[in-house]
Parts: sequence; C-alpha cells; structure tokens
Amino acid sequence: MAIIKHPEQRVGVFIDTQNLYHTAKNLYHARVNFGNVLKDAVQDRRLIRARAYLVTTESGEETAFLDALTKMGIEPKTKDLQVFYGGAKKADWDVGMAVDAITVSAKVDTVILFTGDGDFVPLVEYLKIHGGCQVEVVSFGRSTSSRLKEAADHFLDLDEDPRRYLINYRPVRRASTGTRRTGATTVSDAPERETEGRE
Repeated sequence: MAIIKHPEQRVGVFIDTQNLYHTAKNLYHARVNFGNVLKDAVQDRRLIRARAYLVTTESGEETAFLDALTKMGIEPKTKDLQVFYGGAKKADWDVGMAVDAITVSAKVDTVILFTGDGDFVPLVEYLKIHGGCQVEVVSFGRSTSSRLKEAADHFLDLDEDPRRYLINYRPVRRASTGTRRTGATTVSDAPERETEGRE
C-alpha cells in the first residue's frame, strides 16, 4: 500500500528489541544495525520519540548496547528478567510497549513498530481507528506475522537488504554437499536472554 511521507510528519518509534535481536541471530547469525533501520524507517520525517524495550541481565553485558542506542537518539527502557520458582523465566515488554505507543499517539502522525510479533495486531488496529495514526511495521519478513503485515499501513522488510540492516552479515553459501551454511558470528553486545511467549 502506498503511504504518504512528508518532512512535517511527526513520528514515534517503538522497538521490540528482543524480537529483532533473536530474529537476526536465528536467521542470519548477525546483529541488527539499528542506526540504518531507524534512518530508513523514519526517512526525512520528524522523529518525536524513539524507544527500545529490552531486558537487563545480571552481568550487565548490555551496557555498551544501551549506550549505543542512546547515542542514536533511541531511549532504552529496561526491566529485569523475572525468574520464577522452578526456573521458569519471563521477560515481556508487550504491554509496556503498547501502552507507550497509545500514549504517544496523540502527539504524532505516524507510529512505527519494530517487531514481527502478531500479538501487536490489536495495537495496530487501535492506533489506526482510535488514534488516527498511520501505522508502519519494520521487521524481517520471513519471521513476521502475516496478520501484522496486513494490518499495517506499510511494512519495511529487513530481509530485502540484509547487508544494510545487519552487522556481521555473511551471505548464505551452498556447501558442496548441497546443504546450506553461513558464517556464524557471535553476538556479545546485545541482550541474549530467552523469553517466554512469542518473539
């Protein structure tokens, strides 16, 4: 669907960091280049607020990552990983991200959600109908809910240009045996906590 983008359009960005991080790691063995993704998503419009939602670790290994986000103009919002009796873990920002997007929607023309999680479909619909906002989604197409893509006014597929949107990206090569492999690079500067629920 063609959408209108102009310099006076006010934009709010909400980033489901865990979702993008794990998708990039699982599909490409690489890290997300949040700087390029943010630049291409916003384009020449007025960025009013950008927030990234993530879970902190006990070791604090995500400190450098948080600093990098801040330097890009992205406000990190963090919460501790919850560990329940019996070892179950929970780290879910869905409700917090949705509440923030609804709150900010009164001050922006466009809301951009960086996520592939289909749980955000009701949020997209609410923002379009009740908030009067244009809603865009940014994620990796192969792992994005088809319902989320359909609900959004525009979808930016990061799979279409992995060289631009990933750090340490190495193209998939065919091995002589006919199996597919890729050069794997470890990810050490972004949160790597497993979360329950859908990514």
